[in-house]
Amino acid sequence: MTIAYACILFMGLLPYVAAGIAKKGFEGYDNSMPRQWLAKQDGFRARANAAQANLFESLPLFFAAILIASIQKASQGTIDLLAIGFVVSRIAYLFCYIVNWPTTRSIVWLAGMVCVVAIFFQI
Repeated sequence: MTIAYACILFMGLLPYVAAGIAKKGFEGYDNSMPRQWLAKQDGFRARANAAQANLFESLPLFFAAILIASIQKASQGTIDLLAIGFVVSRIAYLFCYIVNWPTTRSIVWLAGMVCVVAIFFQI
């Protein structure tokens, strides 16, 4: 397994970490209506839930970039490096979202997207 493929696996699981943070402690959590319960939350729970949605939204382009670059035999070292950059930016993004640092969050979001676009430029 390449580092980039491991990053795909990690990124596929990271939104569930955000979901767990949103449900931390399960105070009043309604497992029969989890989306409605989450929609009523505020503070860090609401931000973690929003981060979860954005993390899921970023996956298709990232996955496609890695897979297409690999199929096209782009430099594996470069793909791996950019994939790690994307993962680090998304971890930072989640942290920034939860602690409510909107400007920093936007900057690390952009850094992650630059990594994905750069992967496509390796093809």
